[in-house]
Amino acid sequence: MKVEIWSDVVCPWCYIGKRRFEAALQRFPQADQIELDWKSFELDPGARSAAAGEAGDYLERVAAKFGRSRAETKQLLDSMTATAAAEGLEFHFEKALPANTFNAHQVIHLGLERGRQHEVTERLMKAYFTEGAAVSDPEVLVRLGAEAGLDADEVRASLADQRYAAAVRDDESEAAALGISGVPFFVIDRKYGVSGAQPADQLLGALRQAWVESHPLTFVGAGNGTDDAVCGPDGCAV
Repeated sequence: MKVEIWSDVVCPWCYIGKRRFEAALQRFPQADQIELDWKSFELDPGARSAAAGEAGDYLERVAAKFGRSRAETKQLLDSMTATAAAEGLEFHFEKALPANTFNAHQVIHLGLERGRQHEVTERLMKAYFTEGAAVSDPEVLVRLGAEAGLDADEVRASLADQRYAAAVRDDESEAAALGISGVPFFVIDRKYGVSGAQPADQLLGALRQAWVESHPLTFVGAGNGTDDAVCGPDGCAV
């Protein structure tokens, strides 16, 4: 069974949704039979990247973007930080730097080809939300990719020649075709779509339902499950 997850590495709900999905997988007996694919989605394709040595003021940027006061924005970020902590994540919005994530998504695509996509996605999200890393800086991406198990020289070369640029654009076009306008967005076997960082129980329910539909029972024997030698609500066959 295939699960595709559209997300962005600078999306706080995507990181929380990732943890909740992982919690659901831990309770899903067929977890080892799920193929995961992290798909690219840029929340702000026109975002600028942090300048060298720039300090972060995430609160001010969010307040300006959504037209809220600093006090209102701080309350929202504090609530998000508490929600993340409940999932075992450590958010430091005060460290977060402006970032264009196009290149970060290219590194995730390289991770897919090298069997390290999950590790790369995790490393980039942690770097942004916990460490305040400049995830748009090519050399930072080289370091983070290497820490996630990729070859540093290959990461550097792939960014230099924009090897996975088309793959990122294809993911984004596919999201638009599917009507995905916000992330995280989970697509299960191209039958079910789950929008947002839903609780683990809800994600688990979607996995179970999709699994049952893709693996229906085949009855073996003479009948359809109501043969002789069974018991039911009305008694036992004799």
